[in-house]
Formats: sequence, C-alpha cells, structure tokens
Amino acid sequence: MTSPEAARRPVLAITSGEPAGVGPDLCLALADRPSSCRLVVLGDQGLLAARAEALGRTVRVVPFDPLAAPAPGVIEVLHIPLRCASVAGRLDARNGAYVLDILDAAIAGCQSGRFAGMVTAPLHKGVICDGGVPFTGHTEYLADATATPRVVMMLVGGGLRVALATTHLPLAAVPAALTPAVLTETLRILHRSLVEQFGLETPRILVAGLNPHAGEGGHLGREEIEVIEPVLATLRAEGMDLVGPLPADTLFVPHTLARGDAVLAMYHDQGLPVLKHASFGGGVNVTLGLPIIRTSVDHGTALDLAGTGRADPGSLFAAVDLAASMVGGRG
Repeated sequence: MTSPEAARRPVLAITSGEPAGVGPDLCLALADRPSSCRLVVLGDQGLLAARAEALGRTVRVVPFDPLAAPAPGVIEVLHIPLRCASVAGRLDARNGAYVLDILDAAIAGCQSGRFAGMVTAPLHKGVICDGGVPFTGHTEYLADATATPRVVMMLVGGGLRVALATTHLPLAAVPAALTPAVLTETLRILHRSLVEQFGLETPRILVAGLNPHAGEGGHLGREEIEVIEPVLATLRAEGMDLVGPLPADTLFVPHTLARGDAVLAMYHDQGLPVLKHASFGGGVNVTLGLPIIRTSVDHGTALDLAGTGRADPGSLFAAVDLAASMVGGRG
C-alpha cells in the first residue's frame, strides 16, 4: 500500500545523462539532500551502484517503487539498461542510444503524469550523433518529442533570469532570425511562464536592444526601430509590462536589473556571459514553452572529472530545487 508521505510528494525524473561523464556522480550526490519532491534517477542501476562504490560513497542504489516510502541515504532508480559497458571518462557511441532511452522514458513519464517534471544531467551530443542519430541538443529533442513549435531558453542563477530570443546561431545570422513573429512569440512564452510557473502576477521584462547603444536612434542599426519597438508596443497594448529596448551594456547593472523580473537578450552571448559570471557552478537552464517542466544543469559532461569525486553538484542541486519550485508554480 502506498504510504501517505509517498503519495503526497510529486515525483521528479532526474536523467543521469552521458554514462561516461559526471552525470552519474552528480545524481549520487542527491542521496542525502532534502527536496519537496520525490527524486527518481533514470539510468542503469548497476552503473550507478558501481560508480558509488568507486567513489567510496555510502549510498544505497535501489529500484524505484512508487508504493514504497523513500528512505534517507538512498537513490531510487528507474532502471534503463546500458547498451554496452561504460567506463568513466571514456565515450562509446554505442551508448548514444542509451542516453536517448533515458530521455524518452522521462518525457513519456512527464506526459503521462507519472512525473511532475524532469531535470537533466549533461549528455554528449557528439556521441549520439556518432551512434547514428542526428542530435542538436536536449531543447530541440524535447520540443520535437512534445510537438512544441517554439520553446524559449532561459538561464536562472545569481539572482538573474535571462531568456534568449535566438540561441545557437552564428552572430551574422541573428538579425535575419529576429523577426517580429519570433520576438512576439518569445515574449508571450516568457511572460506566460513567469506567471504560471514562477508565480509572478505581473512580471516586468527588461528587453535588450540588438545593436550597441540599442541602435543609437538608427545610426548603429535599425532593428530596434523596425522590429523590436513595434513588437513591444503591440504587447504593451495587450497588458505586458515591458521595458526597452535597452542598451545591453547598461541593462546588466544592478540598479537597472532591480527594475525587472527577467531579461530578454537578443542572442546567446549577449546575455549568458553575464549570468554565468554571476552564477558559475550554480546556474540552471530552463526550457520554457514545453507542456512539461524541464530544468537542466548549465554545464557539460566534464569527462576529465567523471569518477574522480571532484565534480561539483551545485548546478544539479539548483536545477532540482528550481524544478520543485516550478511544480508548485513558484519558481
């Protein structure tokens, strides 16, 4: 019979990611950490147990049983078998399919209601591609799997929330990609997520300009005049509280940031260097616009640290805490 305590707590799926990387190490660090959600690691149970032994961690790795009450010092695992044996720090393309098996199980569980959300440890895109599956990243895979036409990447950390209007594009391609439709949809997704998942009734969004000095009245570029300002005017008429377009070099100063709840940067390296400087080791990547909750660490597989015990779990801890808050609509 399900214990009352187990039945009350929503379940978060924690994907263990690339088996040769630090993902399994980080997941083991969750064993004694309290959470308002029940945490279930998705991955190979034998791999996690072997990594715990190699690291000298006194962690019990047990199968996930929704009818049993979770215990301290235990990692609950939804077992997904490796495709081949894995060695810390040594990539093997045969396990690219294993990583996708984990992701598919997490997505299916979120869609069915078994899981309240998912938190992803790092994977290695090259391994998945080398295994024969074209793969561009977690975000795109989740969008395709949930038939979501547009998602928004937002990083949270260091007291900041920074979303991106465009993501992994060459800088030369950004102006053409920054269309009125893209900017409008991005701002609507960001605004809705801040209300529904972060508990902000009337969020104020600070919007960066694209060009230096936000275009200097058209002398340093016309995207602000022709694209950004008209979109902001339309959305303000719908009731959104939007400030901008603001010069990025003065947007990211304390007194300006204090005026807003989130920042929308126009491209990847306009917003993220500031956030990562403020939150390195504790930042969280959030995918907005999905029908499910998904947060992630803000770092890669760190193959050189896998199995050494030196991997910092701070970003995973922050990602779990944020996902748990988003489950309650108070991220």
